[in-house]
Amino acid sequence: MAIMHEQKDEDQFYYSLSELEALVKTAEGEVVETIVQKRPSPHRKYYVGEGKLEEVKQIAEENEIEIVITNEELTGGQSRNLREQLDVRIIDRSQLILDIFAARARTKEGKLQVELAQYTYMLPRLHGQGIELSRLAGGIGARGPGETKLETDRRHIRNRMDDIKRRLKQVVNQREQYRNNRRKHQLFQIAVVGYTNAGKSTLFNSLTKSDSLYEDKLFATLDPLSRRMKLPSNLEVLLTDTVGFIQDLPTALIAAFRSTLEEVREADLILHVIDVAAPNRDDHEKTVDQSLSELEADNIPILTIYNKKDLIEADEFIPSAHPYLMISALEGEDIFTVKHAVEKMIKEQWTYFSGVVPEEKASKLAKIRQYTILEKQTYEEDKSGYQVEGFVDPNHAIMKEIKEFHHE
Repeated sequence: MAIMHEQKDEDQFYYSLSELEALVKTAEGEVVETIVQKRPSPHRKYYVGEGKLEEVKQIAEENEIEIVITNEELTGGQSRNLREQLDVRIIDRSQLILDIFAARARTKEGKLQVELAQYTYMLPRLHGQGIELSRLAGGIGARGPGETKLETDRRHIRNRMDDIKRRLKQVVNQREQYRNNRRKHQLFQIAVVGYTNAGKSTLFNSLTKSDSLYEDKLFATLDPLSRRMKLPSNLEVLLTDTVGFIQDLPTALIAAFRSTLEEVREADLILHVIDVAAPNRDDHEKTVDQSLSELEADNIPILTIYNKKDLIEADEFIPSAHPYLMISALEGEDIFTVKHAVEKMIKEQWTYFSGVVPEEKASKLAKIRQYTILEKQTYEEDKSGYQVEGFVDPNHAIMKEIKEFHHE
């Protein structure tokens, strides 16, 4: 059920509606009927006008509908009034997204963040929540003298939120220690970002040959997942898959998942995956760019990867970002192309080196191969050593060894 505001772009509205249907599918639901009403603004009491409400009521009864979902956030009053009128469960887009996140979070941190987001969303809408609240806050203790159930519920939720925040702080500290450890080992870090369902996890799996969750559903990946990836030069880098971005993500959820998304800020390079066949491709791109800007990650080098090239005609496509690649994340040849492009971008950030490693120090070659992009290694008899050339991170500890033999 959705309101089309008269001042809004019609294509964008219908895409948002198709996205809502995809969210319902992801939540294992089935869309029976889609009801749209054109109004300057939502009805204050019922979200839709009273005439349209009667139509919804009739459809719900005829089709034995169990749940009605709105494409915009409802106020507590609108939700309560709709439930009284329709006698079915009412949820809005934000609650649906929260529900999917709750079902898909795997790690301790992910689960805590979703629970915090649910409580943050619920607190201002407590009045008249009835059945849903009693299900969620089943552990409410004895009420204080003269305290109403609503006040007890609020107190219980605030206490639980404080407890979650404390526990999240501990998890965030652990994550920070893990990040520091990674920095110490100084692996080059790459974050894979993109609008939800753009093919991030498919690309991640293909690049790392791992089997992280891959599904044609929204928000298939919620918790950041890191794996090592070997580049053509044999350099190992760290690749991190991240949660998908989406338009109109609930504010509570953005705040709760901020520390998960902060993985992106640690990256040395970002791979921005875009579904090239999505009808709202440009909007998806803008949503992700805006989110990266909010995370203060917009100054990190980005390689834009237009995925699912097999679903469009190549001559119809004009890229809006550079540098870019057009690929299918399921094609082995394209994955090789991505690895080469990543290596090229790393070389642009790093420093060129060249020199001779003396024969008696040949044991250092393995370390140089491991931490640099080594492009040449030949034994030079007249120099009694190995001629090496390549690229190195000027801030890496390996620079100490390289300076010993590097010549300008």
